[in-house]
Amino acid sequence: MNAGRFIAGKLRFKGRLAAVAVAVSFFVMIISTAISSGFRHEIREALSELSGDMLIDSGEEPMDARPECLGAIESVKGVVSVSPVIWKPAIIQGDGDLCGVLVKGVPAADSSSLQARIPSTLASRMHLAEGDLMTTWFVDDKLKARRFKVASVYESISDGNESMVIQVPISDLQRVCGWSEDEASALELRLEPRFRDLPQLWYKAEEVRFSTLDEDGAMLRVKTVRERYPQLFDWLDLTDFNVSAILLLMTIVAGFNMISGLLILLFRHISTIGMLKSMGMTDRGIAGVFLRVAARMVLLGMAAGNATALLFCILQGSTHFLRLNPANYFVSFVPVHIDVALILLVDAVAFAAIMLLLLIPSLFISRIDPARSVRVR
Repeated sequence: MNAGRFIAGKLRFKGRLAAVAVAVSFFVMIISTAISSGFRHEIREALSELSGDMLIDSGEEPMDARPECLGAIESVKGVVSVSPVIWKPAIIQGDGDLCGVLVKGVPAADSSSLQARIPSTLASRMHLAEGDLMTTWFVDDKLKARRFKVASVYESISDGNESMVIQVPISDLQRVCGWSEDEASALELRLEPRFRDLPQLWYKAEEVRFSTLDEDGAMLRVKTVRERYPQLFDWLDLTDFNVSAILLLMTIVAGFNMISGLLILLFRHISTIGMLKSMGMTDRGIAGVFLRVAARMVLLGMAAGNATALLFCILQGSTHFLRLNPANYFVSFVPVHIDVALILLVDAVAFAAIMLLLLIPSLFISRIDPARSVRVR
């Protein structure tokens, strides 16, 4: 039997406040991680739904909706789908009010002609609901009008014009533009989730293949979603930086609370330490005994903090009871996303950091003289 493990099992940690502080610290860390991941997940999904992950166009002129290079694009690793789209500015009218919007033509069944999906922000602003009609004015060489029926309302991120995108069948916009059914403004690429957060690195790796996508002497341009919406990603990067600062602060708080608790435990067992020294146990062995006791409490606090945080995430994810102002936070509720791998990484790094901090009070053991600390009764 391991003597250190046996002795550690007999000792009891009395620093309950330190253990509670560890639980609170891990609760805050997991909540911060889940919310940061939630913002990134919600915004990335919304942007992917809104405008894809990458856009390929040839400039101002329309391009072939099914170019010869389509097979080469679809064969690039990470590409899930390639869809032709048309983007066109317009003005809509509803209840007497006017609003500038971007109309996006997407592939759709012929039966859905003159039906539109509108964002919730626009529906609220223009007092539109499913089944309502809205007149849409397209300003080109001459003014053209179309009356669309609101087929559905979708939740959108709130970011200026990006929250005012109306989706209609691409065939309707082809007729508005006077284009054939084989022409489009651009090709929209959807990527696998694992490539979405690093689109520029992924694109650099595939740059040679994309550089061959020119047709008739015209080079096709490629834009990533980060290049199209830099302000959103700058805000997400700032959020990640704030979360990193919170994780560091909470780890330090938990570590120093455990240091105080371990010091109390050492002071209460000075005579035990002296006795173990007199029996031949080394300072490292004695330190291992008390570190085992402290590690047990850290793990219990970590488990309690994780369990409470995950319960909160489940409740918030299912009810959205904590709301936000979408004008400031781009979404209308506090988003949470449970990334198991990231949570385990945070737990492991925080636990290792706390245990390293606990080596500081362990140095106190070497200063204890067994001749003065052991009492004969």
